[in-house]
Amino acid sequence: MLLVPLGLTALLSFNAFDAATGAQPGTFTLDHYLQIARDDYYHGIFWRTFWISALVALICAVVGTAEAIVLSRMSQPWRSVLLLVVLAPLLVSVVVRAFGWSMLLGPEGVLNTVLQAIGIGRVRLLYTEWAVVIALVHVMLPFMVIPVWTALQKLDPQVENAALSLGASPFTVLRRVVLPQVTPGVLSGSLIVFGLSASSFAIPGLLGGRRLKMVATIVYDEYLHELNWTLGAAVALVLLVANLGVLVSLNRLVEARTRRALG
Repeated sequence: MLLVPLGLTALLSFNAFDAATGAQPGTFTLDHYLQIARDDYYHGIFWRTFWISALVALICAVVGTAEAIVLSRMSQPWRSVLLLVVLAPLLVSVVVRAFGWSMLLGPEGVLNTVLQAIGIGRVRLLYTEWAVVIALVHVMLPFMVIPVWTALQKLDPQVENAALSLGASPFTVLRRVVLPQVTPGVLSGSLIVFGLSASSFAIPGLLGGRRLKMVATIVYDEYLHELNWTLGAAVALVLLVANLGVLVSLNRLVEARTRRALG
């Protein structure tokens, strides 16, 4: 179910394309990959996709770790209430959430109405990169909170108490005891958020507009608008390989630093 579709997509990406007849089965060409490698248009789209994904992962790591720490220290029933609040976005369709953010960030939305009321004036947010970042953070935050919260459940509270009894401040305990031990959870959440953000389609398509392209929207356009399935398959394979390269490199880097930090 996983390898066969990927294999067929890979084979399709090496087929020649004719505007009149479409893909040419049985042919072999590297033209689509050479076009992606040489064209600055695709370079810009891949760069935009990855820096937005990295920024979303960074924001989610900071906010999600703080939320998970607060969540782990709450008592019932407030812990269950806050956990439900964190998971609530997962219960709503991503398309509905995207339309909700378009209403909030639009020219006549709530945010611009407030800015106008306090004298700042309207700010163009919809159909910009920042609109995509804001919406992706909202969508991806639960995928960061849950791994970090799970890692926090494995911590022994007595270790924190021992550090406090030896004169460490609460901030030092957080920095030297808690955070190094939840780094695997932060890493897992960051990898999930980065991968899902890089391949996200609905949020960039609805909040980015037709001019603000990301890789997933390019694949959609090539498949359904240009009917150039071979080029769309090549772009999708390049995204997959690049995404895996970034995730594996980040995983090895953070794991090496974690081993050194924990001795």
